Amino acid sequence: MFVTLEPAPHLAIRHWPENEKPREKLMNTGAATLSDAELLAILLHTGHKHKSALELATEILRLVHNNLAELGKINVKQLQKLRGMGHAKAVTVLAAMELARRRQAGAIHKKSIIRCGADAALYFKPLLADQCHESFHVMFLNHANKVLKHRCMSSGGMTSTVVDTRIIFREALDTNATKLLLCHNHPSGSLRPSQADIHITRKIKDVGGLFDIDVMDHIIVSETGYCSLVEEGMI
Repeated sequence: MFVTLEPAPHLAIRHWPENEKPREKLMNTGAATLSDAELLAILLHTGHKHKSALELATEILRLVHNNLAELGKINVKQLQKLRGMGHAKAVTVLAAMELARRRQAGAIHKKSIIRCGADAALYFKPLLADQCHESFHVMFLNHANKVLKHRCMSSGGMTSTVVDTRIIFREALDTNATKLLLCHNHPSGSLRPSQADIHITRKIKDVGGLFDIDVMDHIIVSETGYCSLVEEGMI
């Protein structure tokens, strides 16, 4: 005769000592004193029949090897593989990660003057580093290096995307831009420019010369950092 053993019931957070409950701890000592798991548990609100919200939060972090940068790349289906992780909980986690990303990007975008590749990387990295597909962006600037606007020109697959130079320069002329800065991401994490990257950069730079529009640089970003084709002497 076989007996199926059910997991032992957990002690719900509401029964914990007051100073150990994540919400009360945040209110009494501040958010900075909480662990990643405790903060995530607050977002989850509730756990599961056999695990607390904190235990579920710990499982989520274990899924991404305790790396919050990796948590920013995960999707709903991956989260829902965990027992007790329903649609609402998964959506809440992804919404929180997107808010964090926008907060970081918003602070950088107040910087309206771009003087070098590092400035451009700070601008674009929060937007592109977590994407699982390549996208190609163009920043349009005036003669004083002030950002007039930026636009995603194309979005493609894991290893490439198609760029139409006619659309880029139509946008530049409509914006009265005198300078362009190009940027795309490498989902693989590699920062090494491909021959295609170098070719399209030189092509756009050559066309820009016909309109007296300077291509300042082409930046490649990933979660590990950035590469400037100008700094590397490739254009």
